Amino acid sequence: MEFLPAELIRKKRFGGEHSREELRFLLKHYVADDLPNYQMAAWLMAVCAQGMTPEETSAFTLEMRDSGRVLDLGHLGTTVDKHSTGGLGDKTSLILAPLVAAAGVPVPMMAGRGLGHTGGTLDKLESIPGFDVHVDLEHFQQLLETVGTAIIGQTFEVCPADRKLYALRDVTGTIDSLPLICGSIMSKKLAEGMSALVLDVKFGSGAFMKTQAQAEDLARALMDIGVRNGKRVTAFLTRMDEPLGRFIGNALEVQECLDIMAGKTSNGAPGKTYADTIELTLALAAQMIFMGGKAANTEHGRTLAEKLLANGSALRKFEQICAAQGGRLTEGLPRAERRETVTADRDGFFEYLDLEKLGHAAVFLGAGRKVQSDELDMGAGLEVFCRQSQAVKKGDPIFTLHFSETRGFASALAALNEGFQISTRPLTESPLIAKVLT
Repeated sequence: MEFLPAELIRKKRFGGEHSREELRFLLKHYVADDLPNYQMAAWLMAVCAQGMTPEETSAFTLEMRDSGRVLDLGHLGTTVDKHSTGGLGDKTSLILAPLVAAAGVPVPMMAGRGLGHTGGTLDKLESIPGFDVHVDLEHFQQLLETVGTAIIGQTFEVCPADRKLYALRDVTGTIDSLPLICGSIMSKKLAEGMSALVLDVKFGSGAFMKTQAQAEDLARALMDIGVRNGKRVTAFLTRMDEPLGRFIGNALEVQECLDIMAGKTSNGAPGKTYADTIELTLALAAQMIFMGGKAANTEHGRTLAEKLLANGSALRKFEQICAAQGGRLTEGLPRAERRETVTADRDGFFEYLDLEKLGHAAVFLGAGRKVQSDELDMGAGLEVFCRQSQAVKKGDPIFTLHFSETRGFASALAALNEGFQISTRPLTESPLIAKVLT
């Protein structure tokens, strides 16, 4: 069926609801380069202004999914994936995939790269020498059958409409639209063939959603799409008012995960431990193992996850993933050439003000990209010594900056200093997991 693009733009501009056929027309012609960027950009802006109904959002998601290949993993039984909306130091996927796979639940994981001030799972994995995230769908399915999990990037075969649309959204100021976010996330999850999904929707100064209410709106919209398409979805609303874990940066975060899977609770130095990384990982793993049918309930799933983490099963599975995807862990991880430590200038209580500033500091050091073509310094990043509201004395270490190139150091230090303060009184502590939606 043919439509006039200008009429579809006008329809959405004035709050009309698109049919699935209209959405199919827009996406099909955009992927085929028959619809110019300026018309699609106008339509995206109209969606940002007017939104979409739940039915419309679901139809949009399915058309994005169906723009490429869709995997059928039914022969593997119940497969469970996890998606995080991103946060500073968020590294749980690196432990979750092997941990849940070690419990016997297949985990198809199609991950992303760093976006803005937050790091990406693919970038972290590529800090491991030789690790290949560019796996085609046939090999991906083979790895799921033999290893039980694989972590790969979005292939050109999967959701080409999303890939092209996302690039346009990035340069037209149309990223932060709820239906567009939902369509982008869920189209890829539905295309990868998962049976169930656990969402980690973050909120706070280090997340894209700043308030718990915004995070819950996004979580419920994502869950609605999953349920409409026969998938079980659970969402965790988690706080991102302080970095997760001890380290921020690609190889640094991989090392933290290796330490945790080796049974360590910290890196042996004083300061912030790995406790929050471990707690969130176990909570998510418990839910995934339960949804995958390997535990009677989440309490049983938690017990099993703790056992598999403690006895080395998760680490052995991670090593198996690395070997299967070309990673050479025995060569060691990249290390930055320089380190500088920031210390407290007075007694008081440590307070995080703006985690985006800390993320920007990591980017200036080389751990993230200022522009898409930037090459990452895999060893760069930050070591975090303080929890929110932790008592500190003058001269105590606050952060250690890891870097090789000095040209970004001054900018990193300036951004870092805007991200925290030493207060006279502690803040009220809040739980890491604010709410679970089922």
